[in-house]
Amino acid sequence: MKDEWLTNRLAYLKGLKSPNDQQRLLILLTEKSEQSKEDSRKINALVSAEKAAERALKARAHAARIVSADKVAIRKARDHELYQVAGLLSVAGLVDKLTGKPLTDRGELLGALLGLAKVPADDPRRADWKRAGDSLIAASEQKK
Repeated sequence: MKDEWLTNRLAYLKGLKSPNDQQRLLILLTEKSEQSKEDSRKINALVSAEKAAERALKARAHAARIVSADKVAIRKARDHELYQVAGLLSVAGLVDKLTGKPLTDRGELLGALLGLAKVPADDPRRADWKRAGDSLIAASEQKK
């Protein structure tokens, strides 16, 4: 198996545009017709270093996949929340369910949302809005 790995790795290294010094030396030593004990010792050390470099590269790729997967999961969760908010506008009848376009003027819609943002959290109107919204959400979920 070691010979197979080395044969495959040498073919890979020979295909590189610019192998590093260790890789070039490994290629040169393995191509020698007669190898001394010193050459064999050097080859073993270079093979060991090359295997370690290969493992490190695989580890970095694995770590990058983990980080990427976390970023994708975070983005998907964020997108899901945004879709749910857009769905609320649709349930309220402010957005066309088929096209996703606002049914009222965009400026008017934004102005109404800005007005909502300015209403204090303890304002009694918020409790009324919540009751009305909760009942509409419950009704739309029962339809599904």
